[in-house]
Amino acid sequence: MLKKARKERHIWLDIMLTLLTLELMSYFYYGIRSVVLAAVCIAAASAAEIISIRLMKRKFSADDLTCTSDALIIALMFPAVMDYKIAAIACVFAIVVAKNVFGGRINMIFSPAAAAYVFVLTSWGRKLLQYTEPHVKTGIFEKPEVLVNSASHTFDLTGTFKHLDFEILLGNFSGPSGAVSILLLAVAAVVLMFRRSISAGAFLGTIFGTGFFAVVTPAVSSKADSLKYSLVTNMVLFAAVYIVSDVRIAPKRDYYAFFYGLFIGIFSYVLVLTGAKENAIVIVSVLFTPAALGFKNLEKRIEKVAEEHNEETMISEGTGREGEVTGD
Repeated sequence: MLKKARKERHIWLDIMLTLLTLELMSYFYYGIRSVVLAAVCIAAASAAEIISIRLMKRKFSADDLTCTSDALIIALMFPAVMDYKIAAIACVFAIVVAKNVFGGRINMIFSPAAAAYVFVLTSWGRKLLQYTEPHVKTGIFEKPEVLVNSASHTFDLTGTFKHLDFEILLGNFSGPSGAVSILLLAVAAVVLMFRRSISAGAFLGTIFGTGFFAVVTPAVSSKADSLKYSLVTNMVLFAAVYIVSDVRIAPKRDYYAFFYGLFIGIFSYVLVLTGAKENAIVIVSVLFTPAALGFKNLEKRIEKVAEEHNEETMISEGTGREGEVTGD
């Protein structure tokens, strides 16, 4: 039990370090407003976690600090100029409703951050999908003068993406404050997979599913451009790393996790292609909760059958040895 707790803390630390790197890049593009938004989300999530745990008559421990990573994921999926009240409500919803009501940290069903994003999308969709341009910095309490649609929205509707590859890698295009830094996200994915802090199977399945369909049924005339832009828009890479590949949610075995990610990648791409649904992968990840639970139940059954088989083998071997001793 102690070994499992230590592993959970190490995973949380790895995730937090990569998220803080993305937050630093967000600060570079959008200024102090982005940092304050992250602080509001972390404070709201921590307060919600402490209060809900006490109401459930449980003791708050260091392991419950994982709520801060969920809060930071939420902040990075939002525009840097998101209303603080809405951000705080989203974090409370994520911790209280999406997490603790459905079993808490130990028995998590779906990503709290993804559930919170879908909640805000249905309630404040317009504010959620309006952004400032990179390098336009807004004061802590200022209202942004000009808001624009994301580059993903433009690509989904028109099939055009007017940014150089260098700008794409650095995240110099309009979108969620932390989900557009493609180079940092790619590095984070490699590091987290190497350290086994995310599900490699789920991540690779998501990327393969999205990429394969982007080539087979391209969104633009060029298959290469379709592949490239389908992976860098609509929060695909960010969600593949921090939501779909969350080890608390994804199936444990890479084989099942790959197909779990594959289905999410395929269905989210189809939603974008047919309905121009911006950031569809976050919605699909919540809808595919039953698939994750199904794979996990299948894994438990396989493990149970394997244990029973091992016990029977040990018993039969023990009986055989006793027979040999008796015969001698």
